[in-house]
Amino acid sequence: MPTSERTLSKYRSIFEQCDTDQNNLICLAELTAFLRSKGHTKDLSDEKVSYIFKLANRDGDKTINFDEFVYMLEHPDLQHLFGHYMNNYVNFLIPQQKEKPVRVVPKGRSIRVGYAKTAATQVGFQRRISIESTEISLFVKEDEDIVYGDQYTCCPPPLAILLITLLELAFFIVDESTEDPAVGDIGKTAQVFMYEPSKRHEAWRFLTYMFVHIGYLHIIVNLVIQVVLGVPLEMVHKWWRVLLLYFAGVIAGSLATSITDPRVRLAGASGGVYCLLTAHIATIIMNWSEMTLPFVQLAIYLIVVFGDLGSSIYNRYYLETQDQVGYTAHLGGAVAGLLVGIYLLKNLNVKSCERYVWWAAVITYGVLMVTAIFLNVMLPHRYPARV
Repeated sequence: MPTSERTLSKYRSIFEQCDTDQNNLICLAELTAFLRSKGHTKDLSDEKVSYIFKLANRDGDKTINFDEFVYMLEHPDLQHLFGHYMNNYVNFLIPQQKEKPVRVVPKGRSIRVGYAKTAATQVGFQRRISIESTEISLFVKEDEDIVYGDQYTCCPPPLAILLITLLELAFFIVDESTEDPAVGDIGKTAQVFMYEPSKRHEAWRFLTYMFVHIGYLHIIVNLVIQVVLGVPLEMVHKWWRVLLLYFAGVIAGSLATSITDPRVRLAGASGGVYCLLTAHIATIIMNWSEMTLPFVQLAIYLIVVFGDLGSSIYNRYYLETQDQVGYTAHLGGAVAGLLVGIYLLKNLNVKSCERYVWWAAVITYGVLMVTAIFLNVMLPHRYPARV
C-alpha cells in the first residue's frame, strides 16, 4: 500500500531531525546520534546501529537518502531491530494530542514491531545476530498532528542571523571611527555600501545598505529585534531559508524606496527586520493547525505590524513630519516577508488549499519585483544624475 502524503510529511520531519548537516543524506554517525538522542534509546549498541544502517543502505554508498529512510521505517525485515527505538523517538518528536480520543483501530497502518534483545557475534567476516522480541504495535496515524513547537532545534546552531548581526555591528564600528566631514560625516564602509539614488548602477548597494546604520539608537533597535525574531525562525526553518528571506526583505525595502522616494538615500537593516516580523505571520498562516494558540500569536504580530505602519503613515502624510525614517523600506520588507515566507519557509503539513496560497504568493512577489526593477531601469529621469 503506497505511503500517504501526510505520513511522508511526518517521515520528512523526522529525517530532517536526523540529518544534522542538512545535506539530505544520513551517515552512520548521524543515525547513531539520532537513535540515541533525548535519552530514549541509550541502550542501542553500535552493533545494532551498524546492522540497521547496512540493511537500509540499499545502494551501498554508505549514506541513507530519504527513500532509504522510509524503507528503513517500513520494511518488515527491519521492524524487530528498529521499530521499538523508532517508536520511542517518533513519540518524542510528534507527541500524541491528549485531548483527542485514541482510536482502537487507527486510520493509518498498524505495523508489528519487536523490542529486540540482540546478541551479535563476529565469525570471520560474517556477522550473526540472534533476536528475541516481544511483539508490540506501532501506529502511524493519518490524523495525528505535527506540533510546530517540537520543530525547534539547536542542531545545527542558529548562527546565521547572529553572524549577520556581528557583521553589521563591525561595519558600524568602522564607520564611527572613520567618519569624514568632507563627504557628509559618513564612514568608509558607508561610502561604499549605502544606497545612493545617484549610484543605482552600483547594484550591490540595493543589498549592502543593511550594513550601514546612522547613530547608536538605530543600530541597537535593529540588531536586537532581528536577533529576537530571526533566531527562532532559524531554529525551525534552517539558516539558509532565513538568510534568503532576510536578503529578500532588504532588497525589497530598497526597491520600494527607490520607486516612492527616488531621491532619498537609504541605510539600515529595517527592511530585513520587518521581513522577519511578517515571516512569523506567514509561518503561522501556513502551519495553522500545528501551532499552539495561532489566533493569539497572529493577533500579536498583526498589532505590532499595523501599529507601526499606521503610526508611520500618520506621521509622514498627516503630520508631515520630516524625519529620516525609511517608512517605505519598512513596508517593502514587510510585504516581502509575508510573500517569501509563505513559499520559502517550511509547511509542516501541506493541505490542498495551501498550494493555491503558495502559488499566489510566488506570482505576487514575482510581479512586484519585476515591476520595481523595470521602473528603476526604464525611468532614469526620476533619479539624480549618475555620479
